Amino acid sequence: MKTKSSREENPAANPVPNEAFPRGRWNDLASPVPVKKALSFVVAALLFHSITFAADSYKVDPAHTSVTFSVRHLGINSVKGKFKEFEGTLVLDGDALKEANGTIQVKSVDTGVEKRDDHLRTADFFDAAKYPTITFKTKRVEKGGNGQPVLIADFTMRGVTKELRLPANMSKPTKDPWGGVRVGLEAKTKLNRKDYGINYHEVLETGAMAVGEEVELEINTEAVKEAASKGSSDNK
Repeated sequence: MKTKSSREENPAANPVPNEAFPRGRWNDLASPVPVKKALSFVVAALLFHSITFAADSYKVDPAHTSVTFSVRHLGINSVKGKFKEFEGTLVLDGDALKEANGTIQVKSVDTGVEKRDDHLRTADFFDAAKYPTITFKTKRVEKGGNGQPVLIADFTMRGVTKELRLPANMSKPTKDPWGGVRVGLEAKTKLNRKDYGINYHEVLETGAMAVGEEVELEINTEAVKEAASKGSSDNK
């Protein structure tokens, strides 16, 4: 009577050597070399994508930009003013706004009346000597119901920083007559001056305030696309 071998009784006890199976295409994929090649390909693709779709920076054109404000006076009329010195940048990814930053020089405030402007520069209002700039820096850009951008930004005035929301209307990049590319952006919002430490308070006999607390801020700007960096050739 023929007896069964141990391998026949329990195949798992005597596994077939790996050499019994030829290395085919599936086994080759498990080797480290193809994995390295695949990773290299992915890294190269990501680098190519980041270079090809890099965001563009646009510099605010002061000759075609205004930063204005409006405040109620005596409760019967709105007095308007502007800042004449400022700078800023917009960052776009294609047609989409990604960032907006700006700096305003407080000393440049201009309401058309020198005596009033001098008063606005004092500690009663802006305190320009101690806080010479007003800054605006986006934290994120959301899309409004009309498809236009809404800027959510840190707005700093008189040493106080608060989040400010500015609904905006923005044009698509367009070529100008001078060979450049520019965009237009209009944004308007309201803020309470007392939130930023501007606490000037004078109440008239009528009960109205000499200077209203609510300030309407409006920005109308054109920004010109900055030339792309020339790359490593400049660093030779």
